[in-house]
Amino acid sequence: MRKKAEVQVVDTVTKLDERHVGQVVIGASHGGIYAGYCAARGHVLAVVLNDAAVGLEQAGIASLAYLQALDIPAATASHDSCRIGDGADMAANGIVSHVNAIAQALGCRPGESVMQCARKMLSAEPSARPVPEKGEFRYIEPGDGKGPPVVVMDSITLTVPEDEGKIIVAASHGALFGPRRETLLTVDAMAWVFADAGVGKDEAGIGRLFALDDSDTPAVTVSAQSARIGDGKSLLETGLVSHINRPARELGALPGMSTWEFIGLVSAKASK
Repeated sequence: MRKKAEVQVVDTVTKLDERHVGQVVIGASHGGIYAGYCAARGHVLAVVLNDAAVGLEQAGIASLAYLQALDIPAATASHDSCRIGDGADMAANGIVSHVNAIAQALGCRPGESVMQCARKMLSAEPSARPVPEKGEFRYIEPGDGKGPPVVVMDSITLTVPEDEGKIIVAASHGALFGPRRETLLTVDAMAWVFADAGVGKDEAGIGRLFALDDSDTPAVTVSAQSARIGDGKSLLETGLVSHINRPARELGALPGMSTWEFIGLVSAKASK
């Protein structure tokens, strides 16, 4: 017997479990393809994500078309209306910015509240389409072999213990998670690069930077308009720094420099 659909609220769709199968999920992750994949892999009935300022090549809402192809209703909330990484704020205050065609057919519309949209999604039919496996999500940038290794990944959830002490370019947003303001960083990296998700409400998209001041870990975000959120390779190749924390500033990092220039500063200090 099919479990009755309800609206579930989470801070990230990267950690869905059996409780979310067949449910409408308000998930405060960005609306990029990786987050869409996580929602589909979690067999949600429907999902609402954060539009992360839409950004380069509309990467912040790319999950909408991805999930449309899998027959899953999806919408995004405006990053200015609710804090990315904070599901409770998204459910209470989020305003819908974009919807896919399936969600639109259920009555979801830009401008309505996230909760209104989510409740309309309860009438959706479960998708019967299989979720295709995605390719590699992370890799080690070879570089010149002289500096510290650079690990490039589409989400911070892809870190492994072996990443300790390396430079990590993670295409997640730079926000803290939930009311407890958790970093969800499981390794002590030499330095971090995140996406700023358009910064958004209460400057949530860059909150993680300043949490790393206490550990003297250099960290920067890159502009949503310079690199595709959810795509680590894009952050590495085209990312332009938008915000920096104190340790990064002490290294000489400046807004406007490239991701590679920031990595060069970290590598230069490590080689001394």
